Amino acid sequence: MSVSENGALIEVNSLKKYFPIKSGVLGREVARVHAVDDVTLSVPEGETLGLVGESGCGKSTLGRCVVRLLEPTGGDVVFEGRSIGKLGPRGMRPLRRQMQMIFQDPYASLNPRKRVGTIIGDPMRIHGIGDRKERKEKVEELLQKVGLSPEHYNRFPHEFSGGQRQRIGVARALALRPKLIVADEPVSALDVSIQAQMVNLLEELQDEFRLTYIFIAHDLGVVRHVSDRIAVMYLGKLVELSPAEELYSRPIMPYTEALLSAVPVPDPDLSDKRERIVLEGDVPSPIHPPSGCRFHPRCRYATDVCKQIEPPLVDYGNGHLAACHHPLNVDKETLARVRVSREAAACRGRYVAYRGRCRAQGDPVPIRRPQPPLRRGGEAARRRRRGDSVHGPAPGAGAGADGPRDRGAPADLGRPGQPRDRRTPLPLGRDRQVARAALAGQAPGTLTRPRGSSGLQARPDRLER
Repeated sequence: MSVSENGALIEVNSLKKYFPIKSGVLGREVARVHAVDDVTLSVPEGETLGLVGESGCGKSTLGRCVVRLLEPTGGDVVFEGRSIGKLGPRGMRPLRRQMQMIFQDPYASLNPRKRVGTIIGDPMRIHGIGDRKERKEKVEELLQKVGLSPEHYNRFPHEFSGGQRQRIGVARALALRPKLIVADEPVSALDVSIQAQMVNLLEELQDEFRLTYIFIAHDLGVVRHVSDRIAVMYLGKLVELSPAEELYSRPIMPYTEALLSAVPVPDPDLSDKRERIVLEGDVPSPIHPPSGCRFHPRCRYATDVCKQIEPPLVDYGNGHLAACHHPLNVDKETLARVRVSREAAACRGRYVAYRGRCRAQGDPVPIRRPQPPLRRGGEAARRRRRGDSVHGPAPGAGAGADGPRDRGAPADLGRPGQPRDRRTPLPLGRDRQVARAALAGQAPGTLTRPRGSSGLQARPDRLER
């Protein structure tokens, strides 16, 4: 099995996913929903990464972008050292065998018109694995592995309970022997007893097939039991990433502290002694997220710096990353030796490398410069503002070695038939007509357009008057 240089099976680099909001007859984009905004993480082979956060924080969207069920707006996804963020449907088809997803709703994720054998066997048929007899044998084997009977092969989904339907979804995800499974809240719709069975089943399958999980859930107790590391998301941002046990014993981000305070404790004495943190206010809109730290409108430790500057992910040792200006449970020595995490430094490094490539190739680095203001009015308006004559030549026009010319005299326009100096402004009014006649090599006069003619001609009789 090939993995990337740092041993990660899947890497997410500055991933972004925005959903456009369109309005009007033409469907013009007026705003965007920032579902996932600049998330960077990696999952080694055989590890379970738990993904937690409030509803609407972007967990499911991130999981769907990882397996490319949704097209990312920006960033990249690297699977086994290969970039898959920009691959099309044809390029992604061979990789579908390596990445599968267990969907959240077991009632909506199964086709009610198909039998269980067809639902589980379709992935193998699409990828050309075995003949009909071999596929049936593998489906019956998978049904036994997930705790169902081979007799369920010809039944429809409506004949099963919620837990049994979720087991069918797990069997479908295992049909192609994938390396990565994104489990989107696989136990949220199940009873407590069935949840325990499903969690034990996922752990047994991970040991047997050496699977890598991205486990999305709301229940922090279940996440603690199944996860090696836990990532906390808030409003599309990754705010903390830590080993599972350390996150529960030493949360650094105030949002994580509030989440852990909501986990019920079975001991009544410990539950009475623990402080319950209640967050005030509502979750900000992902259409217009707040500036700086996105948690500052609800954080009790927020200051002015939280409103102005977005905190980067900082490594506090032992792989514990957090993005907070006022970290909790951190001593002074740790604060003195913290460093910006590799993920945050990579973002700046890519810009520095891009700027260096531009300079090495001799290309200018794109910098946004302010545009000059729009100047309204023509030469006559500018002359009025300066107090100059509107119908005379520009002040100093035609000045030579003998000094400035008289303001009433025509400007030096050059010989007839020769182009004039563009730096010398052309006079206005009657002097402009005389100048045009001089440039055309005609007698001085007023240029008019006779009836039935498309050109201009001089009328000396009017000049004599």
